[in-house]
Amino acid sequence: MAAYEREIPFLSIPEPESSVHGLSAVWGRGNQLILHTGCGQRRKAEGSGDQVVYHQTPSTLHQVEWQTDMHNPHTRKLVMQSHDVFVSLQKQSPEDKNASRKPQLIKCSRHYRAFIAECVQDLRKASLDPNVDQTEAREYGDQCEIFQTIGLIWSLCEILFVETLPGGIVLQQLLDWVKLHFTEGDVKARNILMAEEIETTEEYWSAIYIYILQGRLTEARHMLSLDPKFQHDTHGAYGRIDELMRRMPVFGTLSRQSLAEFDLKWRHWQDTCRQCLEDQSFVSYPRLEVVCKILCGDQSVLLQEVGDLIQELGGWYHLMVTRLLYTNPTVKAMDLHYHAKASMDACGVSGRMTSLDSILDKALEFDIYQMIKISSATLSNWWFVAHLSDLLHHCGQLDSHQLNFGSDLREFLLLEYSSTLMSHTSFWQVVADYLDHCPQFGRHYLELFIERIPLKTERKALKVLKACEDRDMKEQAQSICKVLGMRCYRQGRLGSALTWCLRSHDPTFATYLADKFLTEYSLKGGFTNIDLLDNLGAGMLLSDRLTFLGKYREFHRLYEQGDFSDAGALLLSLLRARLAPKQFWLTLLTDALPLLELDEVVFSSKQTYELLRCHEELERWFKSEEYKTRILPKKSKGQLELEKEKLELLQLGLSRNIAQALLKEGCGSLQGS
Repeated sequence: MAAYEREIPFLSIPEPESSVHGLSAVWGRGNQLILHTGCGQRRKAEGSGDQVVYHQTPSTLHQVEWQTDMHNPHTRKLVMQSHDVFVSLQKQSPEDKNASRKPQLIKCSRHYRAFIAECVQDLRKASLDPNVDQTEAREYGDQCEIFQTIGLIWSLCEILFVETLPGGIVLQQLLDWVKLHFTEGDVKARNILMAEEIETTEEYWSAIYIYILQGRLTEARHMLSLDPKFQHDTHGAYGRIDELMRRMPVFGTLSRQSLAEFDLKWRHWQDTCRQCLEDQSFVSYPRLEVVCKILCGDQSVLLQEVGDLIQELGGWYHLMVTRLLYTNPTVKAMDLHYHAKASMDACGVSGRMTSLDSILDKALEFDIYQMIKISSATLSNWWFVAHLSDLLHHCGQLDSHQLNFGSDLREFLLLEYSSTLMSHTSFWQVVADYLDHCPQFGRHYLELFIERIPLKTERKALKVLKACEDRDMKEQAQSICKVLGMRCYRQGRLGSALTWCLRSHDPTFATYLADKFLTEYSLKGGFTNIDLLDNLGAGMLLSDRLTFLGKYREFHRLYEQGDFSDAGALLLSLLRARLAPKQFWLTLLTDALPLLELDEVVFSSKQTYELLRCHEELERWFKSEEYKTRILPKKSKGQLELEKEKLELLQLGLSRNIAQALLKEGCGSLQGS
């Protein structure tokens, strides 16, 4: 079989320096590449030496996307509508063989068909809109033709694989198929009926022939009755042809007659039609004679007198349905490919089949895999093959056909379709739902995709985060929280940054933000976002520095409430635990000064000795190389004098407190004795 491939378009990137530096690319989301000129320099041989070539102008980023058929406003509507049907379909298990599933599957298929038809109408209107750019209108027109083709194929697949009838007789469904997709007869009839006076022109007879070719004999009889000759039919030819059409037997699924009984009636009716031809009942009426020959299934008439009409209606597949209608009305679905082959030979298309011919031919042969393969290679989007394969999978018509790289056919097509949607910013939720139902690789695709979703607003970020939490994607959820936390920090919103940090469970970032809160306190003498710090709860255990921050805020709260004893004990425990950075020790010891100056002795002698040891350790640190190289160069002369003054005040306050604490403890021991 010949290979079927899409035409590969040529794209020129307007980057002058690419001829020197080449082009580099980075993958975007889905079918998206970000192109730019090469690394910035390149060594090239020139004579005996090398020359370094640099960029003359800054590199420009070029965003290249492909397979974006589903991104315009009209096809986006189809994406959203079909997504709802897809999700509802996944709630039904393919293993469930209950007969009640079949009506639901047929309903889903018809929903898909209705959405395709609606999309065709929208694209047709857009292509004819005078306000639309000419190039864009041409693209809409091309897409309209593609979706018309998709609708034609889908309808046939629904007949063959979804809405299968008991006994396998499909003629009435095929007649509905050609009636739905080939409406030329209705258009011609409408033009004739809108005229002030009915004229039996070529178009008038073409409308009648089309109705008869499609088995719509009631409409054909109505059009025939409009002929003025019908009212003055002295020979009875019009009445006779009308009676033949009226009496044609039709086998329906709800018919109470058996197949054998219908076959007997149909043969008797066609014998009557042939007898009229033999009696030359219509020899004076060549148009009616053509009608009678069609009713008799005369192939020469179908290929000659009305051959042009059949080609206008669609060619071999319309010829196949018409021949079956008038030669073999009880044909079974499994025998259709024999009749398709005969019709293709009659129309001379066997050696020059189009893509559509090949797809329909494979469908009639019940070769689902080849049909999907050709459709994937020739149609411009993955929407059709992805949704059709999923529907056939639920109908039990598509086996788990494993591909070489481990995925089955259904999952591969769903992954490809999802990839075409990834580059559009509004489809991320749709993509996630499709990937959820790809058991082999869907989770991996989704993890990589979520990491690349642009989080332009906090509202969208919360939605993406909720999607991650629903799917237990902890790493991706943490990554999103980190990104938002860093964004809030850059915007100067420390409280929001800390909130996102707590959700991300990132100890490194928590330590960094805690240092920023402490630096802010050192500069301003107070905390912002007090409510957040007062309600850290177990979140403060995320890092030692954050624990210190939470406990330090608790110290301030105890002090403000007048609980000086507990406040002093907490302050001492913070120094003892060594959770605070060394450069913040002076602030902690300074916070002890108001407690040292109270009339009531807050610190015992033992606690005061601990504070003195911390004071001495801080003085030693001020003399260390670490302080002199990292901290000292950043301080002004005024800051250094202030530190020196604080250390002296602390020394004085601690000495005074030791005396008071020893005196109090001594008095207490005397009273006890």
